[in-house]
Amino acid sequence: MIFDPTNKRIFVAGHRGMVGSAVVRRLKSENCEILTADRKTLDLRDQGATSEWMLENRPDAVIMAAARVGGIIANNTYPVDFLQENLSIQNSVFAAAHAANVNRLLFLGSSCIYPKLAEQPIKEEALLTGPLEPTNEAYAIAKIAGIYSVRAYRRQYGRDWISAMPTNLYGPGDNYHPENSHVLPALLRKFHEANEKGSGAVEIWGSGTPLREFMHSDDLADALVFLLKNYSSDDHINVGSGEEVSIRELAQIIARESGYIGSLTFDASKPDGTPRKLMDSRKIFDLGWKPKVSLEDGIQKTYREEFLNSNDTNAD
Repeated sequence: MIFDPTNKRIFVAGHRGMVGSAVVRRLKSENCEILTADRKTLDLRDQGATSEWMLENRPDAVIMAAARVGGIIANNTYPVDFLQENLSIQNSVFAAAHAANVNRLLFLGSSCIYPKLAEQPIKEEALLTGPLEPTNEAYAIAKIAGIYSVRAYRRQYGRDWISAMPTNLYGPGDNYHPENSHVLPALLRKFHEANEKGSGAVEIWGSGTPLREFMHSDDLADALVFLLKNYSSDDHINVGSGEEVSIRELAQIIARESGYIGSLTFDASKPDGTPRKLMDSRKIFDLGWKPKVSLEDGIQKTYREEFLNSNDTNAD
């Protein structure tokens, strides 16, 4: 074990988000102290305030799950916001962690760092080998900058910081906005509303042919804790489920798990995004970690928790 969390203070940046909250749940099974700070307490874009907080609280490790995230439309409509805000958060947290002598940090990236037409499954070495997907280029550039920042701190200061690149995620606490969310939560909301209204058909954006890989946030949280304990390298590492599904098949699964019995239509005039995106996660699998939540079980669990047992769909 490279890092033992026992009796350590671990700061989860972005703890109220889908990934951050899953990491907090996972860390509760470790004998460690979990540090958090909400936006009212700490604006992570403010480097001075972040440094002051970090020096006062002195974490032993940081899991960096804080980021501005969104779906195709949000990324394509607000590229400046996605680029600047994510760069600000990253630079602020990195500088503060270094100033507070935090020697263990895990930076969370995204699979969108890879070229749009990368060879599949996507290996870590595919980074910067081709053009990015234009609809989320700004977000991807910010995350790529984060990877290189982590490498720079390792090389210049000897910090044992690492980067993990997750596949497409879903789970409790996701964003279900009809326009600004990712495809799986957007579809969960669509089918839920279709059930409530008794709609005879649900329209799906795009052709339905793109292939995607999905992972439940609880699986990612487990992987991040595993990596925090066991991984140290300049190289970022992929974290995926190893399984892919077409958007059409995904819609059919969500329809089935939500109890929807109407028809599905596909609007091919809407953008598909990257035609296929499957991560090569053999490195983390070879280290001994594997996901546990199947797509069907994860969708059923998420739908039940987010829509059937709660009135809050994060629409606002």
